[in-house]
Amino acid sequence: MSAVLPSTPFLEGHIQADHPLSPRSAVTRLAPLVKQIVGYTPQSLWDLETARLPKRLQAYRRKARAYAQTHLAPVALEMDALPHPPAGQWHPQLRAIVQEAGRQGWLTDIVPAPLGSCPWGEALHPMAWRCALKVEEFSRACGGLMLLLSAHLLGMAPILLSGQIPLMWRTLVPAAKANLRGQPHLFAFAITEPGAGSDAEDGHGAAANQPGLRARRARDGWLLNGQKVFISGGDLAEQLTVFAALEGEGFESWTCFLVDRTAPGFEVMRTELKMGMRASSAAQLSFQDVWVSDANVVGGLRQGWALNRATLNLSRLPVASMGVGLAQAAVDVAVAHACTIRLGGKPLIDYQDVQLTLAQMMAETSTIRALVWQGARTWAPRQGVASMAKFHCTDTAMRVIEQAMDLVGEGAVLHRTRLDKIYRDARLTQIFEGTNQINRLSLIEDLQEDLLSQLSPGARA
Repeated sequence: MSAVLPSTPFLEGHIQADHPLSPRSAVTRLAPLVKQIVGYTPQSLWDLETARLPKRLQAYRRKARAYAQTHLAPVALEMDALPHPPAGQWHPQLRAIVQEAGRQGWLTDIVPAPLGSCPWGEALHPMAWRCALKVEEFSRACGGLMLLLSAHLLGMAPILLSGQIPLMWRTLVPAAKANLRGQPHLFAFAITEPGAGSDAEDGHGAAANQPGLRARRARDGWLLNGQKVFISGGDLAEQLTVFAALEGEGFESWTCFLVDRTAPGFEVMRTELKMGMRASSAAQLSFQDVWVSDANVVGGLRQGWALNRATLNLSRLPVASMGVGLAQAAVDVAVAHACTIRLGGKPLIDYQDVQLTLAQMMAETSTIRALVWQGARTWAPRQGVASMAKFHCTDTAMRVIEQAMDLVGEGAVLHRTRLDKIYRDARLTQIFEGTNQINRLSLIEDLQEDLLSQLSPGARA
């Protein structure tokens, strides 16, 4: 029998797709009804996964990817290398990026009109899922620009979760209108303090610590005194949702206050020179007798802990998707490298050990994406599910990025390859929104009743 000659391109170590022994080619010879079950056409993993989304979310994911590739990816390396700006000052190019994002609705699409710009058809799908899709595509293009555009939504979350319609109308409606006009009106979320980082995101830690920022009753309102640190976008925000304990009480009295950047006594002390996500600032904020009216108490007195935990349950899934997007960016770089670099007279992609590495990276990235989507499909994400996604996705992303760096070799440390930036951006995702250690403990905290029920009698005797 004569050998079958290839009629289509193929990778070394494989047969061409139309070869009689190719699975895809073989199933075409089955009965028509059977082919509907087992037949398939060539598709990228991105297209394959997108097709599994509801129709409106398919369109949303494509729109987010197109925006990120057009407006974020081309300037990502340049924005990463900018000199550290003075606190509170916009770099002109960064401001232009935020203005355009605002005009296109990316700062307001978390909720529908009149509070935002999300089409009502999209709003039928859970907020965390929509945010996760957008954040992944933005992270894939640039982790820093993603955070610059996304931290604002975190700052809005306590207002939305407060259930206070008058407060939402008074704050979110004018902010949405300004953003859609291209006049940035950002919010920031302020919980972290110099003496309490992830302690503010863990009940046991909070019970054993004392809050630093305090609120004292004064003339139909409250005076805030203390500091917050590492607040994403805190120097550029027009308004901040700030968490403070009532004077003489602990974290259980935490209350959320809406603070205007123009309030007397409010000061941006500094912004940190960070290793990653450098296009987004991390600010240290000072409050010296900053007065907040009773009307700007978000959710009511002593409701701050509940608002904080509810916000984190929503936001940790999009943070997990940051890891997915950065892992996908590393896969993109590794694939491009393998397809363009030659070794021993043939492309790297023809070597099966390279193919094995790429396959592992692709599988791990698709797996963590599925974990995020599974957890985000519900309107009320559970703490354990959100925390598990956050720590597992971001830890896995670091492993994928390191595999890409190993594959690219010495080029991985060069800024132009993007891998050093992807690595630095991804490292932050293991730290903020609760360290991954705290998120592991949050999973166990959520399963306490089930775990306690399995303790053998006398186990603690």
